[in-house]
Amino acid sequence: MRPIAVFLTCFFSGMMLAGCQAQGLKPIELLEPTAERGGNLMQAFQQRESLRVYSDQELALQDLSDLVWAANGQNRAETGKLTAPTAQNKQEITLYVFTPQGAYLYDAKAHVLQPVAEGDFRADLAGPQDFAAKAPVNLVIVGDFSVFPPERNWAMTDAGYVSQNIYLFCAGNNMATVARGTMDKAKIKEVLKLRPEQEPILNHPVGYKK
Repeated sequence: MRPIAVFLTCFFSGMMLAGCQAQGLKPIELLEPTAERGGNLMQAFQQRESLRVYSDQELALQDLSDLVWAANGQNRAETGKLTAPTAQNKQEITLYVFTPQGAYLYDAKAHVLQPVAEGDFRADLAGPQDFAAKAPVNLVIVGDFSVFPPERNWAMTDAGYVSQNIYLFCAGNNMATVARGTMDKAKIKEVLKLRPEQEPILNHPVGYKK
């Protein structure tokens, strides 16, 4: 079999497998972000903290919609730029959402959660820290490390901006979160069908304060 034929066979087989793994899930059409919420920014700074206890109450759709938009949503449609900066506007950061039902890719341009894999993978994010598996939502920040040269790779820094956005949104909206590096990265890469150059950098369990 010719190399191109092998490639196409593998590619389409992978696409079919991805579809099978997420076939029970539907895209989550998010609500328009609520610009008026969140209180005073200085108050959010004052209230920002790392919390490891969460209510098991499911996040309201408006809260989930505003959370992911604040984290790394599109705030300038005319230029396609985002709420979190990236070096040279490379936009190499991707945000994923884990729920008890499955894993989703946040499409910032369409403001939609696209299904990736059906199933509860929160325990793979939690590792030995069981509290993270109990949060109703986990946000996973993924960076593409092929975008910058190794000696000047800004993906880790850019992931930090998204992380801080999550912290400040939660602080201003009575939600709890903590930034974590612990996770089964090999398993998460498999679940999310990441390319070799993509790496999970941080994850944020998020829930209402208990």
